[in-house]
Amino acid sequence: MAELLGRLQDSLASRYRIHRELGAGGMAVVFLAEDLRHRRQVALKVLRPELTAEIGPRRFEREIETAARLSHPHILPVMDSGAAGELLYYVMPYVEGESLRGRLTREKQLPLDDALGITREVADALSYAHGRGVVHRDIKPENILVQSGHAVVADFGIARAIAAAGADTRTVTMTQAGAMMGTPAYMSPEQAAGSREVDGRSDLYSLACVLYEMLAGQPPFTGPTVESLVHQHLTAAAPSVTTIRPAVPGRVATAIARALVKTPADRFASVAQFAAALAHQESGAASVPGSAAARPARRGRRRAWIGGAAAVTVALVALLVLRPGREAHAPVPAPAMPGHPRSEIAVLPFQNLSGEGRYAYFAGGLQDELLTQLSKIAALKVISRTSVMGYQGTSKPLKQIASELGVGSVVEGSVQVVGER
Repeated sequence: MAELLGRLQDSLASRYRIHRELGAGGMAVVFLAEDLRHRRQVALKVLRPELTAEIGPRRFEREIETAARLSHPHILPVMDSGAAGELLYYVMPYVEGESLRGRLTREKQLPLDDALGITREVADALSYAHGRGVVHRDIKPENILVQSGHAVVADFGIARAIAAAGADTRTVTMTQAGAMMGTPAYMSPEQAAGSREVDGRSDLYSLACVLYEMLAGQPPFTGPTVESLVHQHLTAAAPSVTTIRPAVPGRVATAIARALVKTPADRFASVAQFAAALAHQESGAASVPGSAAARPARRGRRRAWIGGAAAVTVALVALLVLRPGREAHAPVPAPAMPGHPRSEIAVLPFQNLSGEGRYAYFAGGLQDELLTQLSKIAALKVISRTSVMGYQGTSKPLKQIASELGVGSVVEGSVQVVGER
């Protein structure tokens, strides 16, 4: 590893200062680095040499370019990529939170609301990518980062590049001396069978495996070897999550079971349908009064900010968009005309002006909802949530923030409690 670090430092000395290794998997090694031009910390991911030989620089750049076009609040963006000598690398924002793997290692099982919330945000990211013809192919806890309570999906592009190169991902992971033992645990049956032609239903299966583990404390299939895991994905029925955690509501268990069937056509047609089935549970539909399943419904009503049963009314008191060099004006810029570049926009963390920490959830939720809605507008390119979190509580002028982020518009806002209704 020291040799790899030295080669990187020599090749990228003019652009990045490599600090230390953050982690390693069967396909790549990730380093903490400093972007010397923009003076910011980044995560620099380097493909292992054996994969570099399989993929080649042209194919790698083509697939990473596809991933870099994804702009969604729950997708970790690709900021840069290239070749450092014979090494292929790409650059992402450095997320100061932790991976879902880190949280699962610490807690093993997550509260139902947390698990469903993470699943919903990952499903939202995947649905966006699938709608643009991009399948992740490697959904697992290590590739789901959690920052300020929200999930961000990383590593769009690597598995796709391997598949495009004709490399068998399953073979690659099996030869890494156990370094990628996590991947076979979340591999769809079609991937386990060696198929390179997979669609969004493969990601759906993997996401269901991740949700299963968040609730049960272990994936649906476990075994001493990669081969045994592959065999189970191909032939064995997954045990119900309720056999390990009986308190999981039946509606959630049923949705997971459907997402884990062997034949793609028998699963949900999309991750959006899977998320919708789980959302019925979050809203408390068909839940038993007084049970744990009924509690999310009461919390869901509070999340609506304004309602007859709400303890407070939360008002949006500021929402400004600034284009550098112009006065502040109405919130959303007009869609770009055909043939013109898309407008780039950043939504800063909303301020909680209530003075009470419990309302920080609402502030974060407002930002997240606005990011989600703006990302659906084809004329806009929305900067990811992770890229703006460093501006939480900043006193910098919006014009300076826009310049630093390289965007044409910046949105800021705040939440305040008004009245007792």
